[in-house]
Amino acid sequence: MAHIPGSPEVAPLLFLHEGLGSVSLWAQRGRDWPREVCAATGRAGWLFSRRGYGQSDPVRDVRGESRMDGFWHIGRHEPDYMHREALEVLPELLCRLDIRQPVLVGHSDGATIALLHASRHPVSACVVMAPHLFVEEVSIRSIEQARQAYLADPGERGLRQRLARHHRDVDNAFWQWNDVWLSPAFRSFDIRSDCQSIRAPLLAIQGLDDEYGSMDQLRSVQAAVPGATLLALPDCGHSPHRDQPDLLTTSLSGFLRDLA
Repeated sequence: MAHIPGSPEVAPLLFLHEGLGSVSLWAQRGRDWPREVCAATGRAGWLFSRRGYGQSDPVRDVRGESRMDGFWHIGRHEPDYMHREALEVLPELLCRLDIRQPVLVGHSDGATIALLHASRHPVSACVVMAPHLFVEEVSIRSIEQARQAYLADPGERGLRQRLARHHRDVDNAFWQWNDVWLSPAFRSFDIRSDCQSIRAPLLAIQGLDDEYGSMDQLRSVQAAVPGATLLALPDCGHSPHRDQPDLLTTSLSGFLRDLA
């Protein structure tokens, strides 16, 4: 968990990371983007690593039988794992932090979790980068390629070693994400109907060169939430905060300023 100080008079930003992300992975390529956007907006920020990511506790028996152990789901993720994060884990975290109606800033899986949470719970605003409202073939192809890269190259610059710098248990982080996305049951994942319940201001962002999703995701956001603000970024892949940080910060700051 990391906290960035800011004004107590406005809702804080809560950053929700991608499927292989963590607190430390938000800061890449020599830039601490969350800190930059908090400074630009005058808002406090909170970052945390979901269970099994970063320095958090691992998911027990991550490739084993799916089952519950009290509050926590253990074993392989099931297709509703992002619903659990959005509707069970995140409300508990917000309660413990005494945060009411934050501005959710989600990336990839974190963007999907943000949308699901905003569909059921009050938030001040929702900013989603490269969200997954449904499963596309381009996503599956890229995730299959990620599995091959993870298994194939044990060198220092290989995917596993690069991720290991950010995760206490890198295998736990990788397989909980990769296994569920490549499972047959996940092909029917679809939250477009859930998003129709979102009433909070929404900014949805997609890189035009995203290797994990297409502009169909933003078109689905627009269909479900007609008042949403859409932003398509040129020269940008799956991670707008890494590929276009300055443009992203300017756009996000303007969006939140207009709300105020």
